[in-house]
Parts: sequence; structure tokens; C-alpha cells
Amino acid sequence: MTIEILLNGEVVETKAITISDLLAEQGYGDAKIATALNGEFVPAAEHSQRHLQAGDRIEVVAPRQGG
Repeated sequence: MTIEILLNGEVVETKAITISDLLAEQGYGDAKIATALNGEFVPAAEHSQRHLQAGDRIEVVAPRQGG
């Protein structure tokens, strides 16, 4: 079953069940990132426990180097 979510402002179809699944599916792997689910910060330790639902808004922010 696939659901539609908003990932960084873009509609994405996913089979992911949790934030961890979504991050792996989208190629983030073990990257150091910050995530928010529907405007609420989600600590990395909770990614595998937070389930996704159709229409969820997920923001993923990766730190950038340089200046």
C-alpha cells in the first residue's frame, strides 16, 4: 500500500510505514539530519516509532558545510 505525503514541500508516494523507513527509502541513510512531522520536531531516537499517515508533512533538514 502506498500513501501520499508532503516531503520538504513536494508530494511523494511512499510505502514507508515509519520516518526511519521513509528516510532509508529517500536515500538519507545514516546522514545527520533533523526531521519534523507536521511541524513537530522528531528526535532521531523516535524515527522508528513514528508512523506515517496519508497527508503527513515531513521536513528533512541536513546541515551544510561552508560559509
